Amino acid sequence: MGELEGIGDAVTGGLIARAVEPQAGEAGADGHTHETRCLNCGGPLTGPYCAACGQKAHVHRSLRGFFQDLMQGLFNFEGKFWRTLPLLAWWPGDLTRRYIAGERARFISPIALYLFSVFLMFAVLNFDDEAGGAPKSVRTGIETALTEQRGEIAELEAKRTGAVAERKDTADIDRRIASKKNDMAKLERVKNGGIIQADLGDGEEAPAWVKELIERGQDNPEKLATGIQDAASKYSWMLIPISVPFLWLLFPLRRRYHLYDHAVFVTYSLSFMMMLVILGGLFIAVGLDGLTALLFLVPPIHMYRQLKQAYGLSRASALFRTTALVTFAFIAVGLFFAMAAAIGSA
Repeated sequence: MGELEGIGDAVTGGLIARAVEPQAGEAGADGHTHETRCLNCGGPLTGPYCAACGQKAHVHRSLRGFFQDLMQGLFNFEGKFWRTLPLLAWWPGDLTRRYIAGERARFISPIALYLFSVFLMFAVLNFDDEAGGAPKSVRTGIETALTEQRGEIAELEAKRTGAVAERKDTADIDRRIASKKNDMAKLERVKNGGIIQADLGDGEEAPAWVKELIERGQDNPEKLATGIQDAASKYSWMLIPISVPFLWLLFPLRRRYHLYDHAVFVTYSLSFMMMLVILGGLFIAVGLDGLTALLFLVPPIHMYRQLKQAYGLSRASALFRTTALVTFAFIAVGLFFAMAAAIGSA
């Protein structure tokens, strides 16, 4: 009996000790752990945070603590977002310069903002009320063109009927009707998500890989389009290293500007352009196609302001470099989509 009582006292004492002071990583009654060493790196704790890795000294294992972390993360991002977005929109060069100078805690980092913008852009572009086929605005335009084509074909058939009644030659009218019907068939295919057949010919004008790409598109256009889109999404980060050398070419003799500075500039600039695409997609979704066309005027203005503010340029110098940067941007985007097409078709 004495031994049993001793065992019982030991178990009871152990439970009480664990309730008073939980073991490493184990939560107490308040849902928090009580540590003397960091649970992440094992370093000694001398304050609310680990001096070695920065992790909180006391972590929680409660549902309440989980939702507290969730809300803190949301509001922290939201606060940074609303400090970053106005500067990115109107004072992009000031944002670039301040981030490079070391103001990191106030703003969203360029790479985090870029990845968020890319994710949101593809989500908006892929959103469609109707499954499959071309985007809604494109289908609307195609349907209008098809209606016009049907009307023209009806007129031609009426003329052909009259020509037959008058025993006139109808060869020219027949060719025009056949051409219109062929155009309608192509429009219908594009409307339904297909790709117009290309005549590869027997010449050597197109490279072999281009011909192979077209042939794959003809065999399975939906698979090719999906593959290219997936490649563009997965390798969207490649736009940054593709673009940075072009920006460096604008300042080849200014040694005080480092590649890191150019990378921050490029990443913030690309993030803004992605947001323009998102805005254009939203305009199209609500039927404001006219406003979407106006967005094409924004990128050169934004590039000019960012160059002038970030690098302290004069108006003439900023205007000259903006013209070159717009040209470089088209080249960089072309290289990126060529890479995406090659990867997506593989």
